Amino acid sequence: MYGKAFAPEYQGALTTLSVNSSLTDVLAAGTEQLRAAEREGRPGEAARSGLAVAEAHRRLGRVEEADRAWKASYRAARAAGDVAAMAWALWSGGTLARQRGAFPLARRLLGLAAELGERGGDVVVRGYSLAGLAETGRIQGDYEAVGRLHEQLLAEARRRGEARHTVWALEGIAQMHRNTGAHDTAYALFEEAARIAARAEDRRGHAWALRGLADVVSVRDKDTERALALLSEAEATCRAMKLSGALAYNHKMRGNVLYRAGRYAEARTWYERALEEFRTMSEPRGEALSRLGLAKSLARLGRDPRETAAELAGLARTLDRIGLRHARDMVARAQEEFGVGTDAVTEAAR
Repeated sequence: MYGKAFAPEYQGALTTLSVNSSLTDVLAAGTEQLRAAEREGRPGEAARSGLAVAEAHRRLGRVEEADRAWKASYRAARAAGDVAAMAWALWSGGTLARQRGAFPLARRLLGLAAELGERGGDVVVRGYSLAGLAETGRIQGDYEAVGRLHEQLLAEARRRGEARHTVWALEGIAQMHRNTGAHDTAYALFEEAARIAARAEDRRGHAWALRGLADVVSVRDKDTERALALLSEAEATCRAMKLSGALAYNHKMRGNVLYRAGRYAEARTWYERALEEFRTMSEPRGEALSRLGLAKSLARLGRDPRETAAELAGLARTLDRIGLRHARDMVARAQEEFGVGTDAVTEAAR
């Protein structure tokens, strides 16, 4: 049985904030409490308030502000001797590093956060940090290494009745199944995640689950209109909560759905929109995926094959540098699809 979803990253004087609070509201409340704590010389409270500030900035796509905020939170926690608060700050920093495509740094910070969480007796931050490590591996395409950890974390979340973390784990496992072609299993897991999130009033988790369902409906069922309807429902939540990253991924998925339906001009428009959004928030993974969709759409619309070859080759190099294996495989399939592999790139360079 799951209770109402809560946001453990909203701490200290901010525990009254809801998991569904608008990020602009979280940022305003967190900044106010942070300034008060700093004026009154309360580093422990400054660390807790600063964590909410960091997370609000990160989810709004303000990466430089988020980077400064999590580091300040960590320094305040260390000054207060609060090991658990130090762990939460490192978790925020590790999550930001993953968002920025700095995967080795993300693994290092999240690993330290898990260790400090255990030392500080905070089972929640330990679980969130291990979940962050699992998600980092999943995003990079290392499913074999992190699949078992996802399942372990799902079991722990179910045992504690923690809806938000259960939804996260279900969505991660579902995404791996979707990417390996097990569409029925993926659909069932996304559907369960959506159901739990709705009952627990976890609007963010529900929006991500709807996006996953739209993807599977588009690929498996070829039901374009239902997929678009699911994305529209999710988009309304993203806009209400100011979820910049989730909204950009929603727009990128809309491009995917339209591309699969052969509506290439419409797909191009959505990929261009998502690309701009990801670039604004310095999100290299989303940017790369949007570039791939845009390149494929332009190729279908008659772009010079030599330009497509050069674009895909450049994208492949970018993904190799970042370390995104699954996305790199997608580029290889696109090169094969359009007949613009290595030989074509060599010819284009002459």
